[in-house]
Amino acid sequence: MILIPVKHLEDAKQRLSPVLDRESRFALAQAMLQDVLETLGSWPNCPEVAVVSSDPVGLELARSFDFQVILDQANLSETDAIERATQICESRGIENTLVIPGDIPLISAWELEKIFEASPNEGSVLVPAADGRGTNAVLRRPAGLFPLRFGNDSFKPHLAAAQVTRKPCVVLSLPGIALDVDSPADLKDLANSPGETLNCPHHGICGLFPWPLGARSNQATRYSKNLYALCASKGWSWNKAIFWWSNTRSFPKPKDARWT
Repeated sequence: MILIPVKHLEDAKQRLSPVLDRESRFALAQAMLQDVLETLGSWPNCPEVAVVSSDPVGLELARSFDFQVILDQANLSETDAIERATQICESRGIENTLVIPGDIPLISAWELEKIFEASPNEGSVLVPAADGRGTNAVLRRPAGLFPLRFGNDSFKPHLAAAQVTRKPCVVLSLPGIALDVDSPADLKDLANSPGETLNCPHHGICGLFPWPLGARSNQATRYSKNLYALCASKGWSWNKAIFWWSNTRSFPKPKDARWT
C-alpha cells in the first residue's frame, strides 16, 4: 500500500513564510498534493493508496480519486501518522508499504515502477531528497520492517535502521521524487525543471493562473515557472516576484515565449 501523510494544509510550508503568505502556501500545498495524487491515479499499476490525514481538503482530494483514507486525528507529525498507518496495514495483512510525501509534484509513474522493480522480497528501498539529507520515498517489505522518523535529516537514520534489519536495502536516485518543495530555493528548482507530465485544468486551484498556461504543465510547476519568468522578464529578484504575486494575486500578461 502507498501511504501519503498530509498535515493540515492551512499550516503547511512554514519554511516558505518569509516569501509566501499563508494563503499562497495553502494554495501551493494543495496544488502539489493534487499533482501527486493525479500521478498515482493515472498509473495503471498503482497498488492501494491511502492518504493519512485529518485535513478536510486532503481527505476530499483523496476521495475524489477513490483512494482510501486513514484518519490521523492527532495530527502530531508525519512520523506519528505513518506509525499509526503502518500498524493498521499490518493488522490488515498488507505485505509492504511505500511512504511518499505530498509535496513532490514532479513524481512520475516510471519512478514508482523503478521502486517496485528494485524492491527485494524482504528488505527496503530508499529514495533520498535532492539534498541527500531527507527521505522522499521508503518502501518496506514487510510493512513494518523498521520504524520511520521523518525530518530534515532523516535519510542517514533511515539507512542505518534498514541496515540493522540485515535485509537488503536498495538506494535509488530518482529526480522527480527527489524534489520536494520546502524553501524558496526549491521553488526555483521546480521552476527550472521540465515539469511537463500532468494535465490539471481543474479543481479551482488554477485560479492562481489568470490565463491558459499550456495544457500539460502541472499545477505547482506552472506556479513556480510564472514566478521565474517574472524574474526573467522584469529583471526582478526571486523574492520581489513572490512579493508581487502575494500582493496582487496576478501576473502581468505574457509578452514572450518565456511564459509557459
